[in-house]
Amino acid sequence: MKKTIALLGSTGSIGTQTLRCCKNLGYGVDVLAANRNAALLETQAREFHPRCVVVSDKTAYADLKTRLADTDIRLLAGVEGMCEAASLPGVDVVCNAVVGMVGLRPTLAAIAAKKTVALANKETLVAGGRLVMDAAEENGVDLLPVDSEHSAIFQSLQGNDRAALKKIILTASGGPFRGKTAKELEGMTAADALRHPNWSMGAKITVDSATLMNKGLEFIEAMWLFGLSPDQIEIVVHPQSVVHSAVEYADGAVIAQMGTPDMAVPIQYALTWPHRAPTDARRLSLTDYGSLTFEKPDCGTFVCLDICIEAARRSGLYPCAVNAANEYAVGRFLAGELKFLDIGRCVGYILERFSCNTDELYTLEEVLEAEDAARALAEAYCARR
Repeated sequence: MKKTIALLGSTGSIGTQTLRCCKNLGYGVDVLAANRNAALLETQAREFHPRCVVVSDKTAYADLKTRLADTDIRLLAGVEGMCEAASLPGVDVVCNAVVGMVGLRPTLAAIAAKKTVALANKETLVAGGRLVMDAAEENGVDLLPVDSEHSAIFQSLQGNDRAALKKIILTASGGPFRGKTAKELEGMTAADALRHPNWSMGAKITVDSATLMNKGLEFIEAMWLFGLSPDQIEIVVHPQSVVHSAVEYADGAVIAQMGTPDMAVPIQYALTWPHRAPTDARRLSLTDYGSLTFEKPDCGTFVCLDICIEAARRSGLYPCAVNAANEYAVGRFLAGELKFLDIGRCVGYILERFSCNTDELYTLEEVLEAEDAARALAEAYCARR
């Protein structure tokens, strides 16, 4: 069955790969949204002919308005524009691939409009997990994971009794700095951090992979997506990125989803679920790999992982706070204004200095206030580095 997609974050790594999947599937694209890449947005708009294009950056908005002046495409701006576009009648699936907490409000708007959501924006659940999951249940909306690890868990759960689930095994590549000591990491630059050995991803998520913050955020996301406690999640470093994650059942059986490191498979499964369709992803040959290895994460060196797990245990808005601090610190690191290990120091500082209720009865306004407060703390901390 053909579907119509609204794609938020269309110019990023996940967004461009999602468009490739839509093209292969023959799916229509009604919405394209991005932050500032007006040139690529124009190219995408002319190829896919959406009803609506959204851009966040004011300068890019003016540029794109000129570029698309000869078309009948509607142009919207900002987070409000993304929320409106995510609610458009006729859209079957909203794929949220934007980076950062900016994705929370459009996700809630899509759910309120009773759209199926293909979620690649992990910060949505990290920052506002209870809000999002309650809204999805209230509106009868399917929330389908796009991240390769969560898609692997989702696929490994298909056709099985959820009551028999004992734990999940969340795999991590270890990132570009796997095996390095804290002393070796002191001088690492943004260029070093962006050299991921397996995956082609955007800058922010690649740095998060280097610090293992990404796995910490995925830990929190998995808790919400699959209704798990922290004790039901084991993180295992798997450098080959072939076993994308696994599920252990009460009888001891472990079911894993495997494949080459190619986002086409999890992206397309979120778009076509509950059905499968052919992809152009490279097929897995176990004999070509020869051997697969697994090890425990080095939490003493890569402190962000344990910080996220502790934030999850504290609950409430602590995950929102550490996520906001990380977004700020990574931005400073990518700008060359912060050392690599200062990212973890900043996130750890905010976990200890931030104060909030530990219940899950928060509002959207309280989430946004917590984000602002944590960013302010992170800014003050980084100013002293």
